[in-house]
Amino acid sequence: MPKFDYSLDYRTLDLRAHPELYRVGVGEQGVLLVQPYKGELLPHWRFATPELARESSETIYTLFLAYLKAGDFVGADMARKFLQMGFTRSRRYANHKGGKKYDGPVPADKKGRSGAHGRPELPRTPEDPVKAESARIFKAKWDEAEANEEYARLKKEHKAKYG
Repeated sequence: MPKFDYSLDYRTLDLRAHPELYRVGVGEQGVLLVQPYKGELLPHWRFATPELARESSETIYTLFLAYLKAGDFVGADMARKFLQMGFTRSRRYANHKGGKKYDGPVPADKKGRSGAHGRPELPRTPEDPVKAESARIFKAKWDEAEANEEYARLKKEHKAKYG
């Protein structure tokens, strides 16, 4: 699978106008970069409590369906990534009080990219049941998005056409 292209200037690039430049990548790659979708989705992304997670995941899933209805695969994929990120961030906070998973700062040349980047993982704290419930809520919506047949069709078409 072609990797997400971090060399593009996402601050000025409109990927709704240029979907040919979008690469799915792995997991959540690009979730906080790709415009205009970041600007449309980020204001709705919340996971601090199950109530916020439920409202957030439902709103983002509704946007996911709207992007699909418009034939906008990039938007749908970005909404899927926000659902996935709701799960992963909630799990991180459930497992690590304060949300800090790795020891030390992110290396300057790796900022904006996920991963340990050579840093050791901090020990887990006792699970936070509130954040664990938020994670379950996001995981259910993420799974629903992944199982959507129209999404799968558009994803296959996008990859076949653009790589």
